[in-house]
Amino acid sequence: MKAAIGTRADYRRFITLDTRWMDNDVYGHVNNVVYYSYFDTAVAHFLIAEGVLDIATSPVVGLVVETKCRYFAPIAFPDAITCGLRCGRIGTSSVRYEIGIFRNGEDQACAEGHFIHVYVDRATQKTPIPMPERLRSALTALAITP
Repeated sequence: MKAAIGTRADYRRFITLDTRWMDNDVYGHVNNVVYYSYFDTAVAHFLIAEGVLDIATSPVVGLVVETKCRYFAPIAFPDAITCGLRCGRIGTSSVRYEIGIFRNGEDQACAEGHFIHVYVDRATQKTPIPMPERLRSALTALAITP
């Protein structure tokens, strides 16, 4: 059974990003790999805004271990996009971020995807460690209800 296409009401937080001329491919729309950059940028904006990530010095960092994207409608420069953000699962040392990409104020997503961060010590970047409580609290505010 095919999952329904998400709407803005399905997401908890929104980050506005600009498409760029270089995002378009020869087919006249944003290339599929660029969506992953939008996902990563939206999550980074959220974490920085919440004060739970300093990209240069945070002792605990999230490494991406899984990604997926479903595409429903094309976007192209100079479309304005909004990334809807929510957390689908919060574990001890990992989180599943779920992101919807919305075009020009539309209510239905043009694409939806996820990525999973596993949090590790910045110095070793190997062994998963429990998320700091402040990070867990910020993520809990994005959690979707079962």
